[in-house]
Amino acid sequence: MAERLTAREVLTLVTDENTFTELPYPARDGGPDGPLRWQGYDASRERAAERTGEQESVVCGTAQVEGVTAVLVSFEFGFLGGSLGERTGDRLEAAYTYAREHRLPVVPLIATGGSRMQEGMLALTQLQRVARQSTLTREAGLAQIAVLRDPTTGGGWATLGAGADVILALPGAQVGFAGSRVRPADADPAAYTAEAQVAAGSVDAVVAPEELRHTLGRWLRLLTAPSREPAPVPGPLGATDLPATGWEAVRRTRAPERPRAESYLDAYFTHRLPISGDRCGGTDPEGMRCGFGEHEGRTVAYAAQTGTATRPAGYRTAARLIRLADRLGIPVLTLVDTPGAANDAEAERQGAGAAIADVFAAVAAARTPVTTLLIGEGGSGGALALAAPGNTWATPDSYFSVIAPELAAAILKRPEREIEATADQLRIRPQDLAELGVVRHAAGDNLDRNRNRKHGS
Repeated sequence: MAERLTAREVLTLVTDENTFTELPYPARDGGPDGPLRWQGYDASRERAAERTGEQESVVCGTAQVEGVTAVLVSFEFGFLGGSLGERTGDRLEAAYTYAREHRLPVVPLIATGGSRMQEGMLALTQLQRVARQSTLTREAGLAQIAVLRDPTTGGGWATLGAGADVILALPGAQVGFAGSRVRPADADPAAYTAEAQVAAGSVDAVVAPEELRHTLGRWLRLLTAPSREPAPVPGPLGATDLPATGWEAVRRTRAPERPRAESYLDAYFTHRLPISGDRCGGTDPEGMRCGFGEHEGRTVAYAAQTGTATRPAGYRTAARLIRLADRLGIPVLTLVDTPGAANDAEAERQGAGAAIADVFAAVAAARTPVTTLLIGEGGSGGALALAAPGNTWATPDSYFSVIAPELAAAILKRPEREIEATADQLRIRPQDLAELGVVRHAAGDNLDRNRNRKHGS
């Protein structure tokens, strides 16, 4: 079990010294023992206040986190289990409204058991208020970074937590919609942990307490730096001369020594932070890298295929990344490198077609500029989904094809000896793609010189 810090201890942990200023809270008149006249409710609140020094289950205010000003919402679990009641909803609504009025990101530091039973359905409806405030803040283009403490369950997890743009968690924290007292008797406790939620694609990372301020500060800096300029195209890290034939292009691309996404990301970014998971129960750590990083002092979002078949969770994570960057006004860089989408039976059960469609839609709808570099294999629609129309570039050791030459030959019932000729017919080389207008430029190729001048490249 994670250490249970108080609301103010957590604020001290993550904020710069002497920068926290508590926000004023709305006043609310109420009858004895709350809206349901629950006998003993007032006495319970009084005892909670004496024990914790707080008047409600959340403390809200502004502070700097490594120099970045944010609105912070810190839950006090010692006050009736950090539960949400009407007064809690008042405070949360006021905090989110303040954030929008002052264009500040929001950082919920969550530790809650859910809605307050002594207020019945009126407590549960606070989740609707919270969801609306979170949605309005998202629509305003402001980042929300949640930190899950122990425990984060019930409606607090299903709104402030799971609804955030980036979700961090403390080690060992209980995280799940079902609290410990309402789970099935035979439920595996390990399934209700921060670590399990990371594995399931519902949380981005587990962060040790001593690293939390620095990690939060890095995320806040990255997500509060919009830019209207497209991400610059990375330079090629491998071959610089263009392939003579289609089959040579295929052979180069499949060479084990060819630079892959990790090398390009390391060379491109000063530092970067990953997001993980599709928020639908899946991850694709082997096939897709997504996150935000700093390039020449600017924030750039990235979605990068790694050279393997991309799984549905990878596509959904990429779509999530592109939509988040679009909301925050951050340019996107995509690196295309896959033999194609995973096509096994499990991938079909996981909704491969719908996941690929989601990426096509995210790229098509993006208002923020998207830049694409083809760094390896461009295998059919599973690769094209990440490619920006009109702003896709290609390295000399890459190819793009409607289908792999071997499969094309098989479909056409050609003998194996004609595979190489089929590769030429498909016109898959970088210079072929530039001539066809599929990519803007292939390094070492002058076919697209006029278009480059037109775009100021």
